Amino acid sequence: MSNDVVLALVVITALGFDFTNGFHDTGNAMATSIATGALPPRIAVALSGLLNLVGAFLSLAVAATIASGLVNTKLVTLTVVAAGLAGGIIWNLLTWLFGIPSSSSHALIGGVIGSTIAAAGGHAIKWHGLTSKVILPAILSPIIAALVAAAGTWLLYQISRSLTDGARKHGFRIGQIGSACMVSLAHGTNDAQKTMGVITLALIANGTLHSGANAPFWVILTCAVAISLGTYIGGWRVIRTLGKGLVEIESPQGMAAESSSAAIILLSSSFGYSLSTTHVATGSIIGTGLGKKGAEVRWNVAGRMATAWVFTLPSAALVGAAAYGIADGIGGTAGVVIDLLILLVIVAAIYWRSRASKVDHNNVNAEWTGTVAPAEPEPAAV
Repeated sequence: MSNDVVLALVVITALGFDFTNGFHDTGNAMATSIATGALPPRIAVALSGLLNLVGAFLSLAVAATIASGLVNTKLVTLTVVAAGLAGGIIWNLLTWLFGIPSSSSHALIGGVIGSTIAAAGGHAIKWHGLTSKVILPAILSPIIAALVAAAGTWLLYQISRSLTDGARKHGFRIGQIGSACMVSLAHGTNDAQKTMGVITLALIANGTLHSGANAPFWVILTCAVAISLGTYIGGWRVIRTLGKGLVEIESPQGMAAESSSAAIILLSSSFGYSLSTTHVATGSIIGTGLGKKGAEVRWNVAGRMATAWVFTLPSAALVGAAAYGIADGIGGTAGVVIDLLILLVIVAAIYWRSRASKVDHNNVNAEWTGTVAPAEPEPAAV
């Protein structure tokens, strides 16, 4: 089997990750809009999918960071990339299964970092780039988002204090449609680029592209379509946690949270920061609870989510390293194929486990609206 066939398998696996990223992160954009009744769930998810597609074409700065800014491309092979993707996908699906809004971005980066260290050692990692472009934004972004959203929430309630509750809710629900759309656009701009960067890294490792090359158009297009489809098909479990698990959200809070998230993600994307949209969205939602007098933040839920964030990078890295160990132990193309077959088995097991809990999954809409929820489509195995 030629390197080109292995490259094709790696590209397909990367697009599979992009798909899981879409349904894992739908809640980042639309949870608050659905929770406040600004948008029906199906329309919200369809809008999010469309705008993720558009957003993927707006910038390539984050893709460049992933492709060349975190690891020494001269020491990366297709086996390393395949193993890293395995680590990212497995962690992504496990956290999706349990409705934990962990970071898809950090799962992917962790998987690649882990497989690279296993293959070439710690000197193959560009630690300064990892710290400045990934770790520091991960720490600071939810804090900044919370502060901005808290200030925005307080300001919106002050501006609208002369309005009746009904008029306030109606007006801000309309505003939420626009702000939620901006979050989806921002999500496509930042998150779709991460898979573009990994595929570009694989193309560089294969010798198809030179080191430092930008993502080709076909990579941009396929990644945009994959994340868009994933967004439309799934996301209901994480939406429930973000939309109702942290704070009881009213429409002014929803608009403040979404506006804060969109502004921070778009600004970070322009600088090439590989930001976690989950961290930003969660920080914004918590901020709305801090900015509204009498609102209650469920800190126990926030604490569990923060714990998942801390473990995402190292956990995905361990899986990525283990996947590389398996592939390298077998050797050659066969090792990569075995790795991907194991990944398919794990994905299938998680898929069937998700079907076992389908009742809760399908009742998300009913919990919010008091109506009978239609059966939501299950995400396809990737």
